[in-house]
Amino acid sequence: MTELSAFAEVQAAYERGDHDDVLRRTEAILAERPGDDAAHELRARALLALGRVREAESEAEDAVRLDPDEIRYHELLADVLASEGAHRDAADEYRRLAAGNPRQADWTVAEARERLGAAQPEMGTEAARRALRLDPGNATAQLALAQGLTRLGQAQPALEAALRAASLLPGDPAAEETLADARWLTGEVSAALEAYRTLSARLDGAAQEGIMRKARTLVGQRSGWLGRLVAGIPFLFGVALRNGWLSVS
Repeated sequence: MTELSAFAEVQAAYERGDHDDVLRRTEAILAERPGDDAAHELRARALLALGRVREAESEAEDAVRLDPDEIRYHELLADVLASEGAHRDAADEYRRLAAGNPRQADWTVAEARERLGAAQPEMGTEAARRALRLDPGNATAQLALAQGLTRLGQAQPALEAALRAASLLPGDPAAEETLADARWLTGEVSAALEAYRTLSARLDGAAQEGIMRKARTLVGQRSGWLGRLVAGIPFLFGVALRNGWLSVS
């Protein structure tokens, strides 16, 4: 089999989702050609799809090392780092990519997202603003801006940004949650609690639990003694929230 046909077989395996076959074929290719950066790239993508993120990171780093000028490999490495939860490293990689192509908004949006994940709201807000200068209608950047401003405690700017994000992303749970957070920050606590109640009915799993924690905290801070008592009993609180029995002021 020629080098070209061998790579075509790997590509075909990847496109049909046979990631184990990708790993088997690329292992054979690398045994013959250890410096094949494209094989490392496809191994990284297959490993990422299989959830083997640490191994994917190693393969992506090999691809970058072998061809440091290939933008695709740097983007892959950033995506792997983000999937691994290494938000600060991913943000740095996206920023380097954006610096090389300053008119490309997507990488700056990705940097903003990862800065927030890395608990760097000031840098996330700055990146979101850069992205919005490039693409004023970018909904993801607008949401990142609203989230960053909320975390920084900038009440009125956060509310304005959150309202715009919600208008750009109608029905999006993250946008609605951020708007509720901003309303809480500006003192619109009844509206915030109602938004949390509505969201908790739509979501499930970890997302619902996060909303419930916020709602319990809000009630615990801004309700009377009975509300605070109910907030301390998770099952009873859930029933009370669903039925709209709670109030804050």
